[in-house]
Amino acid sequence: MKPIFGVDYYPEHWPRERWATDARMMREMGVQVVRLAEFSWAKWEPSAGEFHFEELEEAIGVLGAEGIRCILGTPTAAPPAWIIRLNPEIEPMDADGHRRHFGGRHHACPSNPVYREHIRRFVTAFAARFAHHPNVIGWQVDNELGNSHGDLCFCPCCENRFRAWLKEKYGDIAALNDAWGTAFWSQQYDRFEHICAPKTTASGHNPSQMLDWKRFCSDLVCEFHRFQAQILRAAAPHAFLTHNMMGFSDKVDYFRLARQLDFASHDQYPGGHFRPRLDLPLEDRLAAELDFIRGVGGAPFWIMEQQAGITGWEVLGRTPRPGQLSLWAMQSIAHGADAVLFFRWRSCLMGTEQYWHGLLPHNGVPGRTYREIAGFMRQTAPLLEALQGGMPVCQAAILFSYDQEYALSIQPHHPELRYVDHLMTYYTALYRRNIPVDFVHDGQPLDGYRVLIAPLLFLMTPALAQKLRAYVQNGGTLVLTMRSGVKDEHNLCFAQGALPCLLDDLCGLRVEDYDCLRDMDGLVEWDGETYAVEKWSDLLTLTTAEPLAVYAREFYAGTPAVTRNAYGAGKVYYVGTQMGEALSARFARELEQTAGLEPLLETPLGVEAAQRVAQGVRYLFLLNHTAHTQPVAVPDGWQPYGGAGGDLPPYGARVFTRKS
Repeated sequence: MKPIFGVDYYPEHWPRERWATDARMMREMGVQVVRLAEFSWAKWEPSAGEFHFEELEEAIGVLGAEGIRCILGTPTAAPPAWIIRLNPEIEPMDADGHRRHFGGRHHACPSNPVYREHIRRFVTAFAARFAHHPNVIGWQVDNELGNSHGDLCFCPCCENRFRAWLKEKYGDIAALNDAWGTAFWSQQYDRFEHICAPKTTASGHNPSQMLDWKRFCSDLVCEFHRFQAQILRAAAPHAFLTHNMMGFSDKVDYFRLARQLDFASHDQYPGGHFRPRLDLPLEDRLAAELDFIRGVGGAPFWIMEQQAGITGWEVLGRTPRPGQLSLWAMQSIAHGADAVLFFRWRSCLMGTEQYWHGLLPHNGVPGRTYREIAGFMRQTAPLLEALQGGMPVCQAAILFSYDQEYALSIQPHHPELRYVDHLMTYYTALYRRNIPVDFVHDGQPLDGYRVLIAPLLFLMTPALAQKLRAYVQNGGTLVLTMRSGVKDEHNLCFAQGALPCLLDDLCGLRVEDYDCLRDMDGLVEWDGETYAVEKWSDLLTLTTAEPLAVYAREFYAGTPAVTRNAYGAGKVYYVGTQMGEALSARFARELEQTAGLEPLLETPLGVEAAQRVAQGVRYLFLLNHTAHTQPVAVPDGWQPYGGAGGDLPPYGARVFTRKS
């Protein structure tokens, strides 16, 4: 049977005599799989070529005796101190040219050839030792690739790799100079060897160079993953390979990374101490991140780390209320998780993550958290087994592009404009109407969706414009937004045509001017109602489009803000501003009426409905993210799964089924 529930476990942190107790308790609560070893390089190789896997093999055996299978993580996120002493040049360099040193994690440059040889030696020995172990079913490469690397690495090795990447892309230096617009500020290059990594400058950066740098960094991370994956695939072709991603993290293009995996995995921390506002509801963002990971793999995924208690490094998050941990895990399942592993088994006594709490507290004595999750596993196991391979049926999709996010992070225009936050104004509006959403990229078919939302298409190419045009021509409803069709693929402004360039005829309008709302919010009027907008106003001249909402403030009051254009068999909406919550809700109703989007059902605010279809059965999830009992009317034809119906208790969940 495929494992469905598990934990992340670190036996090297605990006395040997405790391992059997832990394994027994895991089995009793319903754990079937554990992830091990992803931070333990120093333990298994205390000096170069001296391998001591005996303890790990013993721990795997102890777990196996209780019927628990294992996933092994390569520990390359934490090279040991002896490697750093031997080869300090592998430490990464920040944009100011300063080395980042040993003492945390991810303290190595992914491109450094010396570090790669250390990895090759270890991973080859690691795979040889455990590739045919009957209790090892899969591998995770490294851990959260891109985490801790936001400003890394700018070292000479990465600089050389960047030059080689550019030479392969452009072929000759003249083509690069044209693509980067190096005539500005006397930035022309005579040869690729003269190009540097974009370290901190005296004033500003070339936006085209910065875009290519971000693309290069993503490709480097994917290649770093492939380097290890090839070793593991060759040694253990029968085992699965995955990697734990981090939602909308932008260092690496997850669509590309997912091509190397048997399935994607994700780390989900709804109460993370790192979130800026713990007092605000986040269930929409959590759902979006789950939908996104399902989208990058195009299939169900695993949760490799599901929150199991209070989170915290130097500071802590809030204590999950009774029922919240179970609710968050059920939300992961509702959006496509086929397996859920809780991080971690037991709160650690040492190191940076002493207060990243696990299912067991520091003293190892089961308490409220253990009992809640044990009950959740017992109750949910039959459901999760039945759901294996099940996917939602979505009528709407959001087109996600790392290139757009990269370009807008370089030049956001408004200091608070963020790509993901902007697309969330659309996702949240549909989420609150219980309309399921897929995330897609521009390399895949789009014609299966009634509505395609393509936010902030800052960079535009003829190929993408043609693909969008064909989608609408064939009957699709396309939503485009402000700052679309502004630049070409090299991050250079278009020299000809009207904004949105290559899309103006599709939208039936021209952007004649624009206003960055730095010191104020805007207002628009739609059918006599006034709504708040923010950050930006496109000033529009219509050709064939019709106005739906008009600005109600500033010198352009009365001019169009939201428009609709008929094109072929479909429609195109253009939203020239960032909508506030009320306007987003109004816009979602517009899409329901004109494009036929169908909510799963009506629910009170704070109650989420989601759906998966497996083996010809539809599963309807109702999730109460509030601290209050909530009534929900389920339409006729749905049967309570497991006999549980009625009102939703605080932080409670219900599941209903019917034949598809």
